[in-house]
Amino acid sequence: MLSDTVKKQIRHGYDKLTQALPNFAKRKAQNYLVAEIAKVLAGEYEKSRRILVAEAGTGIGKSLAYILAALPVAQANNKKLVISTATITLQEQLINKDLPFFLRHSDYQFTFTLAKGRQRYCCEQKLLATQDTSQQDTQAQLFEERPKAGDQELLKRLHKAYLDGKWQGDRDSWPTPIPNRIWQHIASDKFSCKRALANHRQCPFHRARDDINKADVIVVNHALLLADLELGGGIILPDPDNCFYVLDEAHHLPKISRDFASASTNIKAAQEWLKKLKPLNQHISKKINKHTTITPCLNLLESGVELDASLKKIEHFFRDNAQLFGEKNQCRFELGELPDALINIINDLQMESKKGVAALSKLSSIIDEEIKDDNIKVRDAEPLLIETGLFLQRFENINCLSNMLIRDRSEKQAPIAAWADNENGELNLHGSPIEVGGLLEYMLWSQAAGVIVCSATLTSLNSFEYFKRQSGLRSDDGTQYLRLKSPFDYPSVDLIIADMQHEPTHADFDNELVDKVATFIEDKEANLVLFASYWQMNLVADKLAKKYGQALLVQGVLSRSQLIHDHKQRCEKGLTSILFGTGSLSEGLDLPGHYLTNLIITKLPFAVPNSPVEEAHSEWITSQGGNPFMQLAIPETSKKLIQSCGRLIRKEQDTGRIIILDKRVKTKRYGKGLLDALPPFKLQFEQNRT
Repeated sequence: MLSDTVKKQIRHGYDKLTQALPNFAKRKAQNYLVAEIAKVLAGEYEKSRRILVAEAGTGIGKSLAYILAALPVAQANNKKLVISTATITLQEQLINKDLPFFLRHSDYQFTFTLAKGRQRYCCEQKLLATQDTSQQDTQAQLFEERPKAGDQELLKRLHKAYLDGKWQGDRDSWPTPIPNRIWQHIASDKFSCKRALANHRQCPFHRARDDINKADVIVVNHALLLADLELGGGIILPDPDNCFYVLDEAHHLPKISRDFASASTNIKAAQEWLKKLKPLNQHISKKINKHTTITPCLNLLESGVELDASLKKIEHFFRDNAQLFGEKNQCRFELGELPDALINIINDLQMESKKGVAALSKLSSIIDEEIKDDNIKVRDAEPLLIETGLFLQRFENINCLSNMLIRDRSEKQAPIAAWADNENGELNLHGSPIEVGGLLEYMLWSQAAGVIVCSATLTSLNSFEYFKRQSGLRSDDGTQYLRLKSPFDYPSVDLIIADMQHEPTHADFDNELVDKVATFIEDKEANLVLFASYWQMNLVADKLAKKYGQALLVQGVLSRSQLIHDHKQRCEKGLTSILFGTGSLSEGLDLPGHYLTNLIITKLPFAVPNSPVEEAHSEWITSQGGNPFMQLAIPETSKKLIQSCGRLIRKEQDTGRIIILDKRVKTKRYGKGLLDALPPFKLQFEQNRT
């Protein structure tokens, strides 16, 4: 239950913060969100499952609400507050703006930090080793991309800046991008950069980890959160049962989770690194003269030989069955079921990769013991730990993929997506889950002390059902659901359904589209035209280039940052500006006020299910008697259409109009549902306009 002390703290904090915000308007929706977050985390609804899924429309002020409510409840319960985002933009806003603002203008006493993955930090010992000429040749053999001429100069600058205290070893804080071929030589990794080894205790990652342990509020991204949870939690971040999580931009969570759980192997690359196992064994035998390494070294070599043989068999299988590959040079296995001949090979792959993982883990432990017993110099052990760590990661990846491909099938559970592709003559094998609800339940929902899931778009077709299916949540599991509408004056915005003769699938639609886009472009205004594909955008751009000249700014011709910069400059001068963009501009693009007054959506944002994972998902739903169009395509389109329309109104004073050039919203049965799910714009049909 919420104590009176915490309630008072939240109210007092709200009063102080709102007084510090210029032109702040009190909103009932924001107050309600604050109250519900606090009550859910305090266990007032369900003590054993403190989860709230909250859709809070644009303008409500989510970040103020969840910091205001969650932080005092977390501190009262001796929990850490972990805020996870999907984008760098929101991370930077929280770290550089929102949290410092709270600290300055409230009575809340707290510390905060940004948590990054281990590989965003350099390893101090590796950085020092780059300046040790005796180790450079060894390092150069480990990585697939070798340093180029001149790279050593950058390593020297990094080394000097680090020793002078001018650089803290964070890749993102170096003023210019550090190429991967250089960074891979100095990046921290879990195999060689260990806190248990005395000379690594001051490495940048371990210092950052200390900051995380001390902080009250930790900002992360979804990928890092999932990485920590997969390891059981408490490795990079605090233990899940010691955390209240806020998952902002949570509509991205299912896809990020699915991508995170996937695995793939390039057959040729795997064969190449397997050739380096023999030199690794020789290196270990030379540096560690102990009989304890004989058995794991032999097991590792045997595993490598057998793995190589299995990889050759996989090549032969696909060479002998070339008809499996279609025009896209891709072969997807129906319902994730591989042919028996291939299953037998993957079984061998699984067993041998498991054997290799065990051997490398044993060798890594032996090296650790030798260091602790002072039987080997640290400078000699470092390359061994790096090498064994790299190979262990590669063996683990193959083992993960093979486990996924041969796991037992269940009629009740969705299968995996399994496919192979042949790109530029190189064979790749892939596996991915198609549903991740069970994974999220196991790693997150059932483990966390409390979770607040929020976004401006979590519903589809006015319902949370689609998000529930994607994320593994239910209506009867104690999870609370809340939907709060935006305070913006949407009825003042015209939503115009154009009078189109043809549907997008018709051959004459493109020509009609060119004319209609030109009709609805407004002179001396800020226009954004969203397309469903690059080819259609470029086709229309080519036809209109002569008419609009420099006013036409096309995504892909210019970088995103340059595109927006040029657009804003034209708007400042009162000139016509026409942004042409695809789906990536339909989310996260912030053009308030006069920077956007006329939004044209050329086509309903239906995603073409052309990825193997999406195809497999549709196939699974069909096999269960479902309708993938209604269960996947329509809900996803509803969500994307809401996001697209959301580009126009970013602040309370914003105004303008939206035009949809797709007649299916009025001719198809699903069209009404798509329109009803949008904010309450002033709906008009072009032929009825006066």
